[in-house]
Amino acid sequence: PQHPTPPPQQPWQQGQHPQPGRPGGHHPQMTGGPAGGRPGPDQPTRIESVEGDRVRERPAGAVSGYFAIVGAVVLLLVAILLGLVGFGLMIGQNPLGVILLVLGVLAFIASMFLFKGCTSVAPGHAVVLQLYGKYVGTVRQSGLRFVNPLFSKIQISTRIRNHETSTLKVNDLDGNPIEIGAVVVWQVRDTAQAMFEVDDFEEFVAIQAETAVRHIANSYAYDSSDPHRMSLRDNADEITEKLSAEVAARVAAAGVSIIESRITQLAYAPEIARAMLQRQQATAVVAARQLIVEGAVGMVETAIEQIERRDIVSLGHAERSDLVTNLMIVLCGDQAAQPTISTTRNKQSGT
Repeated sequence: PQHPTPPPQQPWQQGQHPQPGRPGGHHPQMTGGPAGGRPGPDQPTRIESVEGDRVRERPAGAVSGYFAIVGAVVLLLVAILLGLVGFGLMIGQNPLGVILLVLGVLAFIASMFLFKGCTSVAPGHAVVLQLYGKYVGTVRQSGLRFVNPLFSKIQISTRIRNHETSTLKVNDLDGNPIEIGAVVVWQVRDTAQAMFEVDDFEEFVAIQAETAVRHIANSYAYDSSDPHRMSLRDNADEITEKLSAEVAARVAAAGVSIIESRITQLAYAPEIARAMLQRQQATAVVAARQLIVEGAVGMVETAIEQIERRDIVSLGHAERSDLVTNLMIVLCGDQAAQPTISTTRNKQSGT
């Protein structure tokens, strides 16, 4: 008997995921390197559009707008003059008045087109030009510029901006809840990407900055006793460099460059702050005690060597043991030692 042939399995039924660009696979890609794939431990995640790099900023053809303003004013005056003369001739039933009136209307329309084509670009701003939804170019030259009156114009600030994240409560690498906040200094580098690659580039930068801060806080411990292990408190410069690289990789799709990032707030969460403070105090006391003991041992060793070298007194095993005990108590004690004089030997020697 012949069995019916089973229908071919779809890619997602064979244990494969739908690829970007195919039905069901239109999702943003998050790559960690040139070849894509998962990012490495020290490699920041880069967000890219599934459709590739489509729009990049290019300069638009714009000329000085002062000539256009002069021409528009002249045409407006001519239009007014032709309108008045034409209207007067029409009252006198002269057919030339209609022609002059039409010419005046055309001159007025031309002057309005010239006025509409003029745009002012302030320093630290750029104007993105579109023609019926198609990107034409960007005007970065400051001053009065003239472009095609049919272009739609959108101004974008290219000045340096600050974004301060809210105080985020996250867990560090050891699982301890901490509160962390950061400030990110950024600037729009590519106006075309900022306008067309993301929906709202300001909100995009804010969300990605908080995401990067959370990821950095989860990747390192707040404090570490191991000198070979990086921590948020002891390695602030290295951590901020990694934070800048992380944020820059995440906001690169929006045409934004990161100038600097700094951690502005770092503390344990209130519910464990007291316990962590006690642990830090205990760690500091242990470290201080260890240093005191090491110094006291060195001082005792030096004292015994000096006594025996100068032949001040002959020390036996018992006398050396008593001397070491007394010196260690004096050097390692928290309070001032109270000296006592033993007269036992004097009485024994007298008898």
